Formats: sequence, C-alpha cells, structure tokens
Amino acid sequence: MHLDVVVQVLIQILLVIGLSRLVGLGFRRLNQPLVIGEIVAGIMLGPSLFGMIAPNVAAGLFPPETIPFLGVLSQIGLIFFMFLIGLELDPKYLKNGLNVAILVSHVSILVPFSLGTLASLLLYPLVSYNGVSFTAFALFLGAAMSITAFPVLARIITENNLQNSRLGALALTCAAVDDVTAWCLLALAIAVTRYNNMIAAIPTIFESIAYIAIMLTLGRWLLKQFAVMYDRTGKLTQTVLAIIYMVVVVSALVTELIGIHLIFGAFLVGVTMPKHPGSTRELAQKTEDFVLTFLLPVFFAYSGLRTQIGLLNRPILWGLCVIVVAVAIVGKYVGTYAAARVSGVEKREASALGWLMNTRGLTELIVLNIGLSLNVISPLLFTMLVIMALVTTFMTSPLLELIYPKQQIRQHQINQPEISKSDHYHVLVPIANPTTQRGLIELAMSIAIGNSSKPPNAIVTPLSLIQLDQDYVYESLPSEANRQIALTNEKLQELIQTLEPANYRHLVRSIVQVDRDVARATTQIAMRDQADLILVGWHRPAFHSNRLGGRVGEILTMAPVDVAVFVDRQSTKLGSLLLPYVPNIHTDLGLELALRLLINQEHTHLRILRVQPFSELSSEFNALLDRLPDRIRRRIELPIVEASSPIQAVIEASENADLTIAGASREWGIERQTLGRYTDELVTECRSALLITRRYSQVASHLTSMLEIADEKLV
Repeated sequence: MHLDVVVQVLIQILLVIGLSRLVGLGFRRLNQPLVIGEIVAGIMLGPSLFGMIAPNVAAGLFPPETIPFLGVLSQIGLIFFMFLIGLELDPKYLKNGLNVAILVSHVSILVPFSLGTLASLLLYPLVSYNGVSFTAFALFLGAAMSITAFPVLARIITENNLQNSRLGALALTCAAVDDVTAWCLLALAIAVTRYNNMIAAIPTIFESIAYIAIMLTLGRWLLKQFAVMYDRTGKLTQTVLAIIYMVVVVSALVTELIGIHLIFGAFLVGVTMPKHPGSTRELAQKTEDFVLTFLLPVFFAYSGLRTQIGLLNRPILWGLCVIVVAVAIVGKYVGTYAAARVSGVEKREASALGWLMNTRGLTELIVLNIGLSLNVISPLLFTMLVIMALVTTFMTSPLLELIYPKQQIRQHQINQPEISKSDHYHVLVPIANPTTQRGLIELAMSIAIGNSSKPPNAIVTPLSLIQLDQDYVYESLPSEANRQIALTNEKLQELIQTLEPANYRHLVRSIVQVDRDVARATTQIAMRDQADLILVGWHRPAFHSNRLGGRVGEILTMAPVDVAVFVDRQSTKLGSLLLPYVPNIHTDLGLELALRLLINQEHTHLRILRVQPFSELSSEFNALLDRLPDRIRRRIELPIVEASSPIQAVIEASENADLTIAGASREWGIERQTLGRYTDELVTECRSALLITRRYSQVASHLTSMLEIADEKLV
C-alpha cells in the first residue's frame, strides 16, 4: 500500500470518528439512540450530502482507491460487533413467557416476511439486478423487513426503565427469539443467493447445521475453560483475550468457507460463550471500547458512501420508497400486535410491543450491506431500505412515549415504592453517591421528620439515577442495568439503616432507576410524586466555574417545585442556624425550612442576620414569626449589622454557625434566573455548611402542618 493511500485513509478515519461522535451526541439530545446519529453521519459523508454539495472535495477526501480499505476495516468491525451481539444475547431472556414470546416473535417475522415477498413482485422487475433470481431477491427483502435490532431495543427498554415491567420482559424475550430466527433466515437467504437456487444451497444448509451443532457441544465445552481461567485469576489476561479473538476469527472463516457469511461464525462464538457474569462483562467492555468507537463508525461511513439518496430522482421512486417503509412498519406492527392480543396481552402493551419490535437500527444496516455486497439488491433498493431502517428506529422512542407514557411505566414495575402524596410533606433527595452524601439525607430527615415523639406526616425519598453515559451495548442490557440498580440500592439501604431516629427509617423510601438526563428525570419525578422540596447536594461542575452551574443549575432552572442546594462541610451538628435576611420569596423559603428545623430539633437556635442597608423585615416575614409559639420564638435572634460588603458580613457571621441558610439572590452572589452570571463568593467562602434556597411557588407552604405540631406541643 502506498504511503499516500495510508495518509488518506487515516484522514478519512479521523473525519469519520469525529463527525460520527458529534452527530451521534446530537441525536442523543433528541432522545434517540446514538447509533442513529452515527448512521446519519455516515450518510452525510457520502454522495447523499457531502458528495452533492462539494463533489470535488468529497472526491479528494474519499478517492475510489481508498474505499476498499474502509471496506476491510468495516468487515472487521462487523465480525466483532456480531460477536458482541451473540455474547450479550443471554439465554435467560428466553425463559420469561417463552410460549407467548415464540408466538409473537415468529408471527412478527412471518407477517413482514410475507408482505416483503409480496412487495418483491412489484420491486423485482423495477429495482433488481438482471442476474439475481426472484427467490434470492424475495428472501433477502423478506429478511430485511423482518429484522429487529436487539441491542438498540435493549437500550430503549433500559433507558425507559421498562426492564422490570411486563412489557420490557416480553419485548426482550421476543427480540431474542426474533434475533435467532432472523439470523437463521438470513443465512438461508445468503446460501440461496450464492448458488442462485434453493436446491444447490442444500449442502451449505446441512454444513451450517452441522457446524452449529459442533459449536453448541464441543465448542461450548472449550469456551467454558475461559470462564474457569477467569475464576482462577480474577481477570482476562491479554493472552486469554488474544486466544478468544483468534477463535472468533477462525469461526468467521469457517462460516465463510461453508458458504454463508463471516458474521455468522463470530455471532455463533458469542452465543456459545458461557455467560459467566465477570468474564462476560470484562470481555464485552474491553471489546466494545475499540469496536464501537473506531471500527463501527468506519462501517457507517462505508455504508454512507454506498447510500445514494440522489438515485431517488423521480416521484415514482419516492413512491416505491414509501411503499417499502410502509410494508416494513405495518408488517412488523400488525404481526406483533395481533399475536400479542391473541396471547392475552392488553391493548396498550401490545401496541407498545409492536413499536418496540419495529426497531431495526444497525442490525438492518448489516443485512443491507451483505445484500449489496452479494449484488442481490441494487444501490437504489439499498438506499430505500436504509431510509426504512432510519425511519423505523427513529420513530420507536417517541411512539413508545405516546403509547406508553413514563408515568404509566411505573405502575407496572417490580419493587418500586408507591409514594402516595395525600397530606405528607415530601422531600426528594437526588443522590449521586450514597457513600459520600450521608449528610444530605440526614439534613432531609431533619427538615422533614426530626426527632419528635409523635410520628411525623412526612416522607424522604433518596433518588439515585444511574446514567449510562458510555454507549456500551453490554452496559445498556437490562440485566447489567439491574445489577447496577441492585448495587446502588444495597448501598442506599445500608445507609438508611444507620439513620436516626431508627423508628422513622421506614419513612425514607429510596428510588433507584436508569436515566440519561439526571436534571430532567429529577424534575419529572418531583412533579409525578408531588414533592414539596428538592434537596440537592452541591458538587463542583466539570465545565463550569460557577458552583451553581452544571446539573445543579439545571435542576434550579427546570424544577417547578421549591429547591434547596446543600453545600456540606462534613459537620453533623444543627445547633446553630444563620439566616442572612433579604426581603424576597427565596429568603422566605429559607425561613420556613429553618423554622421546620427549629420545631423538629428542640436544641436548635436561629439567628436572622439583618445587614444594613436592606434590613427591614417584610410584613409577610413578621406575620410568620408572630404565628410561632413563644418557646420557638425564644430560640430566634434578630441581630442587625452594618457592613459595606454584605457577603463578607455573612461570611464572618457563619464562623459561629453550623448551617447558614441563604435565599438565592444577587446580594449573596447567587441568583435564581441567571445562575452563573454572578459570582458565588458565599458558596466558596462560607465557614459553615450552607443551604441555598430557591422558591418556585409563592403559594405553597412548608410550615402548615409543622405549626399545628408546634401548637400541640404547647398543650
């Protein structure tokens, strides 16, 4: 290979990886799988966009002599991606409702396959190559219509927290059965295509069956030794990893020599590999890093260079494209819905299942590239089917939300606490790390529950949201997500069991779930469960100089409930509270929370610091103080200080406080609307723990029930 070609290929790879990641992240913001954005990025680099608006530049960046090298890299990527799909296809997905799943999945293959075969009667004379038999063409089109992308579907299920619902379990089982059946169907189509008739393909079919039998018996026994070695060493060594990869390549070569395709050998190794929790996780993660970030984007670019939307240059061709998309959608949806309803699944779940099974994604692209490489489908039909793959995958998430809204998903989940608002005072506490945020939960308990002898009418909900930041296929599998949820929940329960008073621990009810957007999910859960207060811990944002930027700033801006941000100084005492006074609604919220602490904690004192020149108490503030019983008012001081720097005065006063409570206002360098425009000197310089309060509703009160309790204590 000439050095100039090497340089050109490296430049292409650089462009491909950068654009794929950029567009993929953009699609993530649209609540779409990253893979959809990566497919679109590949199409953008091809003749459909880049080649159309800048043909000379495109030809210079992607000259014909370099394309075969991208093809080789994409084939290597496909081999190892199919190995990952097989590795992550756990047999336990085939144990839940298998009878229903077999019926639903096979009908969901049979109906679109049949419709695809009928569509072949129309498409074959118009968009096929002359040398391709109708049988091969119909088999390939039927297989393309029948595919469901298990990895993409698994991620959608996980990110919508459906993995512990009836719908999620059924969808996973159906997709797993669908995967096995559809790949067998595709192998048949490839065998028939290579010999161009069914009779000549029979020896290949028998050879394939024999190789599958060998892999499921002798192969499984040999592969099991890797799990034994992992148990002995506790890790996958580079030597073991090299041997596994060699086995994948050898198996891929065997299936290619048999006459089906390289990808089936790799897929079969993944399926046959024993699903040892530790070794499977480590093998998947080590393999995915390179395959998903380097090799697969090259495959998308290679596919995009072969996708020519410009070929659809007549209304009749766009009409055919619409027919292809409609056949794929209707066939998959109707087949799934009808079979699910016959099996006793209720209408909403059957409909949602129909849209989930329409997910095609990358799996469809693999099938199409095989068909194009074998010349069984033309570039024109290839383009139509790529559009179909994008449309069917893109529509899954919004249609699922329309048919099966997130608030209804919770009703069908297992082991999720039911939080009934009624007249409970409810504090929602987002927890990033249960092992380091004990002080946050303790403060929430002090505000909501306290240590009174009378059982309080309050609930504290620690909320831990697990983000699947990395786009690992394995990490997004429901089984792996459930493992992470269980570990986090175990840590939370251990923490809850150490909280005091012990007799009120049952009022602390945790929620642990997966979500990619913590701020949005926190806001939605707060609205759904009618939280009175979101108490969030401060953390240093990675990309903001302001301490109230990042995720905390998003919650402050988005949440339609009152929010308090806690800056913990690792002190558990609440004996002395400091409230710097500025007449606004945010300070009023701070006062209400301070008074809850006073009522709940009998030995707590409050200093309301009035700093000149804005020291006059508002009438609402005075009215609230007047409602307090004498025993509470006696623990409140109202000193006045004159200072040229109000922030500095508060910082000095905080020296003698355990907790400073400040309303979000410009005077303290923290303001509700802009969040980052002003400095955050008070946050960084305060000598005590700090609670910043931001009020949303001027109507809601945090003290109504507490004043009744305070009055009862007087009697």
